Amino acid sequence: MAETRSTCPYCGVGCGVIIESAGAQITGVRGDPEHPANYGRLCSKGSTLHLTAAPEVLRTRRLLQPQWRRERAAAPEALGWDEANDRIAARLAAIRAEHGPDAIGFYISGQLLTEDYHAFNKLARAVLGTNNIDSNSRLCMSSAVVGYQQTLGSDAPPACYEDVELADCLLIAGANPAWAHPILFRRIEAARAQRPEMKIVVVDPRRTESAEFADLHLQIQPGSDVALFQGMLHACIWEGWIDQGFIAAHTEGFDALKALVRSMSPAAAARICGIAEADLLRAAEWFARSPASLSLYCMGLNQSSSGSAKNTALINLHLATGQIGRPGAGPFSLTGQPNAMGGREAGGMATLLPGHRDPANAQHRAEIARLWGVDALPETPGKTAVELFEAAARGEIKALWIACTNPAQSLPEQALVRRALQRCEFVILQEAFADTATAAYADVLLPAATWGEKEGTVTNSERRISRVRAAVPPPGQARADWRIASDIAAALERELGLPHRFGRFERPEQLWLEHREATRGRDLDISGLSYALLDRAGPQQWPFPEGALQGRARLYEDGRFATANGRARFTPKPYAPPLAPADANYPLALSTGRLRDQWHGMSRSGVVPRLFGHEGVPGLSLHPQELARRGLAEGDLLQLRSAQGELTLPLRADASVAPAQAWLPMHWGSEFVAGLGVNALTQPGFCPESKQPELKYAAISLQRLELPWRISGAAWCDGGEGAAMRARLRALLAEFAYAHCVPVAGPAQREGWSFEAACAEAPSAALVARLAEALGLRGMGVLRYADTRRGRSRLLRLSGEGAEARLQALLLVGERGSAAWLLPLWREALPVAPHGSRLLAPEQPDAVLATVPRSPQVCNCFDVSEASIRSQLGHCSGTPSERLAGLQAALRCGTQCGSCLPALRRLVAAQTEEVSSS
Repeated sequence: MAETRSTCPYCGVGCGVIIESAGAQITGVRGDPEHPANYGRLCSKGSTLHLTAAPEVLRTRRLLQPQWRRERAAAPEALGWDEANDRIAARLAAIRAEHGPDAIGFYISGQLLTEDYHAFNKLARAVLGTNNIDSNSRLCMSSAVVGYQQTLGSDAPPACYEDVELADCLLIAGANPAWAHPILFRRIEAARAQRPEMKIVVVDPRRTESAEFADLHLQIQPGSDVALFQGMLHACIWEGWIDQGFIAAHTEGFDALKALVRSMSPAAAARICGIAEADLLRAAEWFARSPASLSLYCMGLNQSSSGSAKNTALINLHLATGQIGRPGAGPFSLTGQPNAMGGREAGGMATLLPGHRDPANAQHRAEIARLWGVDALPETPGKTAVELFEAAARGEIKALWIACTNPAQSLPEQALVRRALQRCEFVILQEAFADTATAAYADVLLPAATWGEKEGTVTNSERRISRVRAAVPPPGQARADWRIASDIAAALERELGLPHRFGRFERPEQLWLEHREATRGRDLDISGLSYALLDRAGPQQWPFPEGALQGRARLYEDGRFATANGRARFTPKPYAPPLAPADANYPLALSTGRLRDQWHGMSRSGVVPRLFGHEGVPGLSLHPQELARRGLAEGDLLQLRSAQGELTLPLRADASVAPAQAWLPMHWGSEFVAGLGVNALTQPGFCPESKQPELKYAAISLQRLELPWRISGAAWCDGGEGAAMRARLRALLAEFAYAHCVPVAGPAQREGWSFEAACAEAPSAALVARLAEALGLRGMGVLRYADTRRGRSRLLRLSGEGAEARLQALLLVGERGSAAWLLPLWREALPVAPHGSRLLAPEQPDAVLATVPRSPQVCNCFDVSEASIRSQLGHCSGTPSERLAGLQAALRCGTQCGSCLPALRRLVAAQTEEVSSS
């Protein structure tokens, strides 16, 4: 067995992994104990990475060869790379000749490597001559970029992970690292255990797992962060908690900010935020008066029409109190994607150029033109993500090249995105996975290499550059993203009759060296780094200029900032509510967020059934009071409406959500639910400075739907048939008012698929027949029950014989709850022999009333359920920490990745409360 050190492709923590492989097959993965981002730890997603490269996934879910559609509705046809490159070049050249270079747009990804980013950037700007290149990092990090630029002078997080252990006060705002950055949260837990006096404040409209761990949870109204930070600053000024010496020596513009926040008293801010004034004052005092205060923040601040204002308001607070530029202190933006930082460094966005340069700056354009050996770069401002698709919907963008991202799931206002893709004359999708929602709109599908198959670099949240290494070759004809871009660039140069603008690259290191040169003398200077040094010494932080012995862990320790005069700039911006706040027509404020075990649109994590064990089906969460007030019950099917679209989902009661608010996981797209997915509801309005859309806020209305007819289908798949079954079931989602289709992990790593649907009238016999065929319930050996008068039917297929017989597949049609007792028999692979003829009985037999749905999974690593944990806790005694330790010793839950620790602590606390009250 071979072992290869590489980096995890999920979040921006940037964990090191060791890939185990045998020949051309990845067989396992574990955390790299030498990588400074994780020291061997991995979360539930990272620890299952090898399952995303399993043979059946490679065979059934990956794009393996270039494909071309003769027309959009036709099935794609395979062709060779040379022909594909020439055809693409000819088509792009023709569009450029007829409509100009700005009729072409690129939409790329924070999951690309820095070398890939460099290739695409150079292709767009130097070869085709357009600034229309943007990244899905626009959806997660662009407000943080603007916040750092406007206040500190450069897009550079000034803190590092070590500061978590050194902070006396930790302010977590608009982030849930317990789920979104779980390995960093392990460090927070360990720091608190070592230093119980550390104060932790969490700012979040929802009582998340991170909020439960905090000393103080500020459960603010969605979108009110600016008012909160200004109210805290007002208190700091009034109480004398600001650092006058630091302000005078190292900043400018404080008087204007002071004048702005004068009217935002703590009382006024508390009213806007919907919190107690005393809590706001307590947070301000802890933050200002602690020896070292660190803030961690993410999408809750960034994905907003006031995203830049939220970022600058928080950084203003750091500057005013001198909480920056020293161990344990500073504003630390958490990166959402594995290489969003690297993309920002490489200038892979419409508003950036390589080396933290500005495309609106003529001198900056000239510097990159000289480096790339071209006469000039384009001057016309490029379109950012939402603008790019809006222009395509208007017919202005004629060609879209999409790489390593799924805009037909992730962008807001999905109805507009689909119109844009349909209207666009030429859509190229460069992707590893074949069945994303965007693939249906592509004229050309280009198979890309992915994790475990690529060479290059990535940069994590703390500015640490890590090597990404290939353990196995790409499957089929898949190629590295940089090579695909390079080959088509060469074909375009031939087609356009251009000199060799792009250059000839044979390996990714050559691209990286050109990128490195773009950073020389800049704030992110990495001229002292090389592949050889990274291979020898391990991951390194920037800046790392030539001649340096190591990178810099913290920035601005000398009090000099990256502005022209070296002073940080206070940036006063008034509070503004969300663009489309809740009103009489749309009375609920909807927020979106992450699930613990899933990633973005689930193109990768969604191929691992195990990762659906913790939360396996979509649903809208409302506070129990909201259910009572509206006369709703858990499980009701609700039609959600916003000004942008609609979606039907089941209802969940969830006390972590505040009244008058709602919460939805961001992951559920049309690949898993009927309709256009969660982003059918979200709005395209964006921050005017960062152009980041307000994905975190939408105003919605609810209507309970009367859909009495329910359909439940499920089947275990053998021999890698899961992808084919999924495709058949997914094609039927649109036939129902509500439907979802999700994978299920079964015994012995078997893959199952579950299909649930609802409709107002009994489904037609033809539709039931299509469902039966999709589930393998046709032909010999199928047990059947039908009540044509009542519209009920039941189809069952068994595997095994006698006492070993189990349900292989089933399809239930009838009223809600009809024969639902069979579903646990299928899911748990329980023997069916004890039930005999009752399997086809018209009514649910009394003997099986005790059969209950599976207890929710808490620990993914060891598949430990909540019921098992509660049972074991009955045998645990001592303090809460002692009971937790006993639980872990008995069941092993929380001992591997640790992602379930917040849930375990909650269950221990609940048991403590039950014992105390009894």
